[in-house]
Formats: sequence, C-alpha cells, structure tokens
Amino acid sequence: MRARHKGFLDRGIGMELKWLEDFLSLAETHNFSASAKERNVTQSAFSRRIRSLEVWLGTTLLDRSTYPIRMTPDGRAFREAAEEIVRLTYKSRAALRQDNSDGPTIAVTALHSLALTFLPRWLSQVQTQLGPVSSRVLPENYALCLEALVDGGYDFMMTYHHPSVPVPLDALRFPFKVIGEDRLTAVAAPQALSGWQSPLPLLQYSRGSFLGLLSGLAQNQPGAPATRTAHINENSLAEALKFMALEGHGLAWLPRQLVAAELSEGRLVCVAPELPMEIRLYRNGERSRAVVEKAWRHANYSVSE
Repeated sequence: MRARHKGFLDRGIGMELKWLEDFLSLAETHNFSASAKERNVTQSAFSRRIRSLEVWLGTTLLDRSTYPIRMTPDGRAFREAAEEIVRLTYKSRAALRQDNSDGPTIAVTALHSLALTFLPRWLSQVQTQLGPVSSRVLPENYALCLEALVDGGYDFMMTYHHPSVPVPLDALRFPFKVIGEDRLTAVAAPQALSGWQSPLPLLQYSRGSFLGLLSGLAQNQPGAPATRTAHINENSLAEALKFMALEGHGLAWLPRQLVAAELSEGRLVCVAPELPMEIRLYRNGERSRAVVEKAWRHANYSVSE
C-alpha cells in the first residue's frame, strides 16, 4: 500500500478532505445509504465522492460485491492514514484560528442578501448581549452555505426559508431558530414599467438555485403578472438583479430588505403579491465553544426593519 502512495500528488486531481471523512464514515457503517445520510448528501453524490477518492489513490478501497460492504486490504491499510490526516488537519486549523484570533470569535456563513441586510444588525445584537465578539463571515449561495456548515468550518448558517423548499439537514445535528422574517417582492423601475406590455420581462435567477425556487413559487401565486424571461443571472446574486431592475431591464423577485430604500424613494415599485419567508439561523451542533453556546442562547426573533 505504501509503495502505491508514491506519486499520488502528481495525478493532477485535487483530493478533498471531505472524501476522507466520507470514507471514514463508510468504514464505520459499512452502508452507503447510512453514511450518505450521516454526511448530509444524496447517496449518488456520496458514491461519486468515494469513487473519486479511489481514483485519486489509484486503488479500490471497498469490496462492493458483499453486503454489508467490506474494505479491501488497501482500504484497511489506508483507514489509519485517513484518520491521522483528518485529525491533524482539524488540529492545525484549530491552532491557527486560536493564534489569529484576538478574542472570542463566531463563524457564520450566510446568503449574500442576508450578509448585506440582516446579518450586520444581528451581529450588533450579539455584541450588545455578549460584549466584544469577533466574527468571521462567509457570504455564499445556498448550496455552498450548506456545505460550509456541514463540513464543520462554520458555527452558524443564516438563510431564508419557505415550507415549500425542504432543507437537507439532519434536524438533530443542525438545529435552527427563526430569528426574523422577510418577503420576496417583485419589483420594477416605474419609468420602465409604464412602457412594458404583457408578458413583462423577467430577470431570473439560475435554474435550480435557492432564490430561483422561491421566486418560482412567488411567480405562481394568484395576482402575479405574466412574464417572459429577459435575463438570467447564472450566479443567482440578488444584488445583481437589483441593479438590472433599477436600470429598467425587467422585474425581479428580491428580498424586501434588500430594496427597502429604493421602494421608499420610489426608484422601484412592487408589482405583485409578496411571498413571506422566515430568516433562520442553523447551527452545527458538533461545534461547541462558550461563545457559540452564548450566541445560540441569545439568538432570538428580531423584527426586521
């Protein structure tokens, strides 16, 4: 097995830490379905990641012809190395973060829109209640926020929620609190709106994105105008669609907090019934530090401005 390790770094394929954690989970459960559930991914995605690890290593780690599955001799030999790599990686990360921190720190991953609107006020409330607390924030799309929380690099995830869109998280490992509310609002520039004919031009999120799913729900509500696709933002950034709407390129479904000032100033107008959304704070239950526990206890519902 050791001889076969030589040259692995020259294969040109980047190995990911989560592949090792997937493998170690499978070494415990001997069951793809159980490990996929434990790792909060679909079974097909989990299987692809295990296969990617085998390709990177250049060997077969599992005997898939048996049930429950068994590790091959190479798999048994590699397990000890994988455990040590994972242990040392997290130990080094913890040491580096401690060295680089001037005091208690919470790590939050949040949707881009919330990082611009709700998150700054929430952090102010945390500091008011707990005293000086540093923060590390990762603004990202929904899928990457989930990954950041599940992979253990962040204490909290801040996201919108609507009951029609299921959340792929284990409720026991990743509990949540409702800490606020917002509404998905169809907005358009009034000077452009007056010149449009039905169906109205729609500024869309990428297909399958989280806000894209929510805007689809909103668009199908009674009272929503007929639309045609005029523009698609592949990054699904609500902020980008906001500026497209301000320039008169079409209507966009945006979180109301993101366009509150423009609505108040009359630069944008609401053109359809709004879709209510919760603002949720999820936590990684496996990350427990004094500052995290205090922030969680004080994470209460806040009326959005």
